[in-house]
Amino acid sequence: MTDPSRPEAALPLAGGWCWFDRAEVLSRHEAPRMVAARDLPTDWQDRLCAPRTDFAGLSMDLPRVMGILNVTPDSFSDGGRFTHPAAAIAQAQAMALDADVLDIGGESTRPGAAEVEVPEEIARTAPVIAALRGAGLQTAISIDTRKGAVAQAALAEGAGIVNDVAAMGFDRAIAKVTADAGAPIILMHSIKTPETMQDDPQYGDVLLDVYDFLSARIAQATAAGIPASRIMVDPGIGFGKTLQHNLTLIRGLSLFHGLGVPLLLGASRKRFIGTIGQEPQADRRMPGSVAVALQGVAQGAQMLRVHDVIETRQALRLWLALNKGFFP
Repeated sequence: MTDPSRPEAALPLAGGWCWFDRAEVLSRHEAPRMVAARDLPTDWQDRLCAPRTDFAGLSMDLPRVMGILNVTPDSFSDGGRFTHPAAAIAQAQAMALDADVLDIGGESTRPGAAEVEVPEEIARTAPVIAALRGAGLQTAISIDTRKGAVAQAALAEGAGIVNDVAAMGFDRAIAKVTADAGAPIILMHSIKTPETMQDDPQYGDVLLDVYDFLSARIAQATAAGIPASRIMVDPGIGFGKTLQHNLTLIRGLSLFHGLGVPLLLGASRKRFIGTIGQEPQADRRMPGSVAVALQGVAQGAQMLRVHDVIETRQALRLWLALNKGFFP
């Protein structure tokens, strides 16, 4: 909830801009039931309510915007637009005016995409990061990769966050690289690989299955030396999910606050937005993408990964002004 008329028994959600006075208890074996927030076990209250620590130097008490920069020839929405270093740098500098983080990726993970060899992925991403830092860009940069060597090269050039769409399941070396660098990591849920992930994905209960997956990967990351204070999770909208799976995850997004770490929502321009919004062209799905982003903010998601940075930032300012009375 975000209403200014807040009951005395309400609790804060993740130390942010939302509150709750009741919770839905989900089970694989029983029907959902509602309980008062104050009746939740203490450990659950702690996980749901505790303010999240800063992530890569960014406070998590307001929604943050991560701008997508794909330096690839085949990404589903903007493939080929920013493969030339000059175009990539110009786009990054433009996005940095409104983005809190720039997410730079050199391998498409769209459905059906083939794997890119490590040297090629490094050649696409590391020089762009080096050029941005050389030009004095101070905005946080994340490297969008599944591979330890690519992450290591990016971190050496000035990236500060590892955004792993395979949550350390593709290349386990990425955990050590991240831990050794003292960098934060984003762990995203996905199944199989981009080449096969949309081949009839199945779940027993998509909300609980994704939750349990991310819980296990958080445990693996902490065991590898990455503290929970440097972990963010992403339910992986569109990665091995049907349209209905995506809608279920977005409707139930607040569940993932139970993991005790910040939450990222990355749904920008995804196929389900085009299907529901009746827009087959990916780069014309901004309105639907903003609608989904605001649904995430209404459930306390701390970071939004988007293509349309300026438009999302404008929508956020209006949402915060209407719901919280201020506009950063």
